[in-house]
Amino acid sequence: MASGRIIFLNGTSSSGKSSIARELLDVLDDGVFFHLAVDGFNAMRTKRALGAEELDAALRRTRAGFHRSIAAMAEAGNDIVVDHVLSEPWRLLDCLAVLRPEDVLFVGVHCPLDELTRRELARGDRPPGLAAHQYGLVHGHGDYDLECDTGTASPRECARQIKDFLPHRPRPTAFTRLRRRLLDGREPLTA
Repeated sequence: MASGRIIFLNGTSSSGKSSIARELLDVLDDGVFFHLAVDGFNAMRTKRALGAEELDAALRRTRAGFHRSIAAMAEAGNDIVVDHVLSEPWRLLDCLAVLRPEDVLFVGVHCPLDELTRRELARGDRPPGLAAHQYGLVHGHGDYDLECDTGTASPRECARQIKDFLPHRPRPTAFTRLRRRLLDGREPLTA
């Protein structure tokens, strides 16, 4: 059985990843795609209050489990659209270790900081300043197969850009290049 394709959307909170993912499910017509979002995994967690240390440990386990769920779905032949925030270096390193790099189209989702701040305030479901905190972190690795900007393009336009690019994925992929650089070469990830 062939592994599924993974369209991996990485950007700050409120950058438009989920909106792009929903549009991708509508425009992609050459397979059956599933949207796996880190927020969906976080929402499955118990609602009882956790201390800071317990919460940090639970979030780390949740994200590690999320990465392995992506890998398992793709290994079973499913095509996946991933919606994630790689705001801690270990998250990218873990994804590089568990995902087949040749299956991943790595997409950077960008948005100007002032627009992120506006969206964050309008949403009201994120701590103020979260996107600004993540802004310099999520793209620190500096390598994508494709990048889109939701400050200048609608989610639908970004989805069409990704759809058009998907059959022309570069070889080696960004995940392959990053794996060689960060895991095989053990270059430190500073983000």
